[in-house]
Amino acid sequence: MDSLDQLRVTTPTGSVPVSNFVERRAKNKLDSIERIDGEYIMTIRANVKPGIVADNKVTELQDVIQKSNFDPRIKIAFRGATEEQAESLEFIGFAFFMSLLLMFILLVAQFNSFYQAALILSAVVMSTAGVLLGLLTFSQTFSVILTGIGIVALAGIVVNNNIILIDTYNELRRTGMDVVDAVVKTGAQRLRPVFLTTTTTILGLLPLATNVSIDLINRDIIYGGQVSAYWVKLASSIVYGLTFAAVLTLIVTPLMLVLPEHFSAFWQEIRQRTLARFRRSHAQT
Repeated sequence: MDSLDQLRVTTPTGSVPVSNFVERRAKNKLDSIERIDGEYIMTIRANVKPGIVADNKVTELQDVIQKSNFDPRIKIAFRGATEEQAESLEFIGFAFFMSLLLMFILLVAQFNSFYQAALILSAVVMSTAGVLLGLLTFSQTFSVILTGIGIVALAGIVVNNNIILIDTYNELRRTGMDVVDAVVKTGAQRLRPVFLTTTTTILGLLPLATNVSIDLINRDIIYGGQVSAYWVKLASSIVYGLTFAAVLTLIVTPLMLVLPEHFSAFWQEIRQRTLARFRRSHAQT
């Protein structure tokens, strides 16, 4: 490369080294030009340090790009893991919506009540809140794929508790039992099945949620193994959501079952008072 500086160029005053009027600098070589739909593109790849969440760095870069004064003709898009994450989130959201819709249709057909079907599905909202609260409490990250699949799986698990509660309540109401007595007896009869189902599910997933693998054949317990590490987010999301939803189900569902009867009684009382006032005013006139 140094020999380039010694090249001579013929000028009217004689032969002159090219280094007298040319400055040589080392630069990256562009050996190819990539285009998509006729537009020139440039790809920038980078990895994050261990322990740093890539999504947080992407958010920081997006904030910096918005504050920077780039040429308006330049279009900046985040692809790779960010693009795959957005696609996975869209798919899981659609699957979650469709599962709720199908469950709602089946529950309405089974219980013949829109209110009770919506009340059963309220456990899904409580389980989702439990997952987010558990992740926030233990400072864990939200995985779009594994945590999202865990939330969708919870939708099919937590509704069972509400189904058995409401089904028992309806059976007791058919016998002519009072609303409050039916709710209290339903809670007493279904307390043990709900807790047993929840406890066995949580205990079964607890090793995976705590990143522990148990090898029964070799009689070995491994913490932080490759297999358990992959399923930690899925198992932990189910454990958080199921624990939170099971406790609230035994409180919120009985209260919501009593609500329509109290609302109906309150409405009848207002209606009777209104009719009584109308009759008195009509009699005076």
